[in-house]
Amino acid sequence: MDPPSSSITFASSSSYLSNGSSPCSLAALPSGALAPPLPGAEGWGGGVASGSVEGASLARLSNNLERLLLDPDLDCSDADVDMADGGPPIPVHRCILAARSPFFYDLVRGSRGDGLLLSASVAGGGGGGGGEGTGRPQYKMEELVPGGRVGREAFLEFRRYLYTGKLRPAPHDVVSCADHACPHDSCPPAIRFAVELMYAAWTFKISDLVAVFQRRLLNFVDKTLAEDVLPILQVAFHSELSQVLEKCVQRIARSDLDSVSLDKELPPQVADEIKKIREKSPPDDGDPIIPDPVHEKRVSRIHRALDSDDVELVKLLLNESDITLDDANALHYAAAYCDSKVVSELLEMELASLNLKNRRGYTSLHLAAMRREPAIIMRLLGKGAVASQLTNDGRLASNICRRLTRLKDYNIKMEQGQESNKDRMCIEILEREMMRNPMIVEDSVTSPLLADDLQMKLAYLENRVSLARFFFPAEAKVAMHIAQADITPEVGGVSAASTSGKLKEVDLNETPVIQNKRLRSRADALMKTVELGRRYFPNCSQVLDKILEDNMSDGFDVFHQQNGTPDEQKVKKMRLGELKEDVRKAYSKDTADNSVYSVLSSNSSPSPPQMAAKK
Repeated sequence: MDPPSSSITFASSSSYLSNGSSPCSLAALPSGALAPPLPGAEGWGGGVASGSVEGASLARLSNNLERLLLDPDLDCSDADVDMADGGPPIPVHRCILAARSPFFYDLVRGSRGDGLLLSASVAGGGGGGGGEGTGRPQYKMEELVPGGRVGREAFLEFRRYLYTGKLRPAPHDVVSCADHACPHDSCPPAIRFAVELMYAAWTFKISDLVAVFQRRLLNFVDKTLAEDVLPILQVAFHSELSQVLEKCVQRIARSDLDSVSLDKELPPQVADEIKKIREKSPPDDGDPIIPDPVHEKRVSRIHRALDSDDVELVKLLLNESDITLDDANALHYAAAYCDSKVVSELLEMELASLNLKNRRGYTSLHLAAMRREPAIIMRLLGKGAVASQLTNDGRLASNICRRLTRLKDYNIKMEQGQESNKDRMCIEILEREMMRNPMIVEDSVTSPLLADDLQMKLAYLENRVSLARFFFPAEAKVAMHIAQADITPEVGGVSAASTSGKLKEVDLNETPVIQNKRLRSRADALMKTVELGRRYFPNCSQVLDKILEDNMSDGFDVFHQQNGTPDEQKVKKMRLGELKEDVRKAYSKDTADNSVYSVLSSNSSPSPPQMAAKK
């Protein structure tokens, strides 16, 4: 990226869009293209003194342009963008899009020559999202962005940024999943929203947004599950984000994602690169598996036959060799990638073990839950798949579905006669089956296959709770007591790293089974602690999320006041003062309702953040 020429300030603290001083600059545009857009309004630098006439004028301009999006009486839009979800078209003003985006500038001028503009008569039309038949130009998102990989909410936020120059915190129900135990800092809906905005920013050539979301995607990579890194890698490859791409490649190379997933989900050159890295340094997940070329060739033939929906060919391949459906994980493959009809035909053969786990610890039902296809889930359950079976990291199929489903989609109310929401339907099917057969098959925390993900989750939670203890020692103590986090041994975090130079003693006699149970117990307790904080101190929780987001990459150096040169210490002292002030304001908002605040403070002496920080 070029040296920063301005900085973005978000409308408010947010656990999702929080980047108080993200550098952004516009790359040089080709001859004949647009001049770089003016900086936005509130919080934008550019050398304009705060409170100056010019700064106030820019703020008014931004707010006035925002009225075009909010005030129905000001609807003077002249084109529509059709979204892939089949909902109403999104109205736009072509002059603003062309002034802000080189892509739309070329499109409006008609110089792209790629047929993106649908034929529409010039006569008729006029305000309010008409679409075809109204005389308004109409663009299809799947043609503007290959594959239509920008959803409605992401494009609405992108449109707002083009009009106002401001980013706001993403809607909570859009970037949060339906799993109530999730901290929502790196769950799939949050990742998808950032990925969609990156596709939009790259395609429409808004380089300052590319800079913002490149940093956001980098922060996701080490905090989420390996399979959730795949969409980040895909957008990094598409958008030529070399730093993000390299980090994703290394992360997946260290994971236990199988070669089939790599070949199905990633560009061939990227999948090959990951395989080469693994050959040089195989993942440390137990005894290495020595590949058998003959076996792999036979498995590949069965998978190709399934891709062709040719179950008869699968039967023929089974008869010609000693390989079985279980050897090829054929039911797993079909549940993940094939039509429900193919899954049914495989089940009718009665040659596959329904509850067999693959090398990653997933059953075919777990993979169907990841796909969120009700027909496949119902077929598997109807044949005897066990909904209560756990993955190696302790997740149910219903947990997997909840974590992949946006809270907005889960809570949406369907009108009578309208098609049911597939994501919610999958969750309800699995949870009804759990109530009908609440048998727990096994305690699968004994497998270390996904220990890395548990360790990353623990590191995040330890740091998050340590920040709460730093700013709110009394309230954090009560929350930890309620969640029983005070009786589980601390693994590590900001406090552990900064208060002691001693190495933690390691029990060499502790087996992997006992270790995993201990770590999961600690993670569960910390999760409950964080959830208590979010419930009773929502504003403070948002500020703490932002502090964690902004300081994780540099090892929380701002809290190590004695490190560095005198000038660096002075800067860190000023920065810490700013953090304390942000926390104080959030604390004041949360404690305005004394009835809510008293829940966590009735049994303790409350610690105002400015006092806690001094400690």
